[in-house]
Amino acid sequence: MKSIILGILSSLFFASTFVLNRQMDLFGGDWIFSASLRYIFTLPFLLIILYGKNNIKKVIFEIKNNFKEWFIWSNVGFVLFYAPLTFAGNYGPSWLIAGTWQVTIVAGILVTPLFYSMIENNGNLEKVRNKIPKKSLFISLIILFGILLMQYSRITSVSINDLVLGFIPVIIAAFSYPLGNRKTMEISGGKLTTFQRILGMTLCSMPAWILLLFYGLLRSGIPNNNQIMQSFIVALFSGIIATWLFFKATDIVRKDMKKLAAVESTQSGEIVFSVLGELILLGGAFPDIFANLGLLVVIFGMVIHSTYSSKLSN
Repeated sequence: MKSIILGILSSLFFASTFVLNRQMDLFGGDWIFSASLRYIFTLPFLLIILYGKNNIKKVIFEIKNNFKEWFIWSNVGFVLFYAPLTFAGNYGPSWLIAGTWQVTIVAGILVTPLFYSMIENNGNLEKVRNKIPKKSLFISLIILFGILLMQYSRITSVSINDLVLGFIPVIIAAFSYPLGNRKTMEISGGKLTTFQRILGMTLCSMPAWILLLFYGLLRSGIPNNNQIMQSFIVALFSGIIATWLFFKATDIVRKDMKKLAAVESTQSGEIVFSVLGELILLGGAFPDIFANLGLLVVIFGMVIHSTYSSKLSN
């Protein structure tokens, strides 16, 4: 149950990403700065947190030992996650992007066969491919149905171009995040703390963020002070607090695919927090009847997932 609570708390801080990115877009900020500055601002926080006791040296050592894997999966887990997600924020309200993002719950289950577990058989350890947890998948499909309901009014009111640009990038992000997260968990093998693993992923993805930042400067000039400050807040709330809470939750249950799926399902809490954030901070329009029904279905699916996970623990 501890992992579920940590997951829900992380969804609260992750929701700030959707709301603040939407606010920056409404005020004319370039999505490239919103994406790159978040991770560039995150790096100093991590270095301060891990300063001393050879914490940083240990991260560098692990990266050197398996640089190719670290580089690939860090960029999948961070760059292919956050850049598309931020880009999509230009094409819909924060609660809709957060709602569509919940596809990551199903994605996390579908990537399960890409990983292996060590099973003891007659005194010997065997490497066995993980299977898709069918009950968890069924529950996650309930959440997916809720997402489709949320998208219904959107489908009937916007152009195909806006629909595609606000939907496809989120799907890419939804698969990239759990894949990168789980792969780096597998690579590190429990040798690194949660913050150390986040630092490793941040360092390996930093060249991409710096290149993206320079491209943004060439395209749009220097970002305004408002966007810089809000990107700093997103870095703290989402890049540090939310990411640590979520990675800690997944670390706790990393050897149990069913519990891991339940933890990943807690991210649907972002929808509720995003709706509240957009209404309070941005004066956004309240979701229509289909969107509200979809929200309720998604929350219902999250509760079932959490209950199922709790039963597995007992």
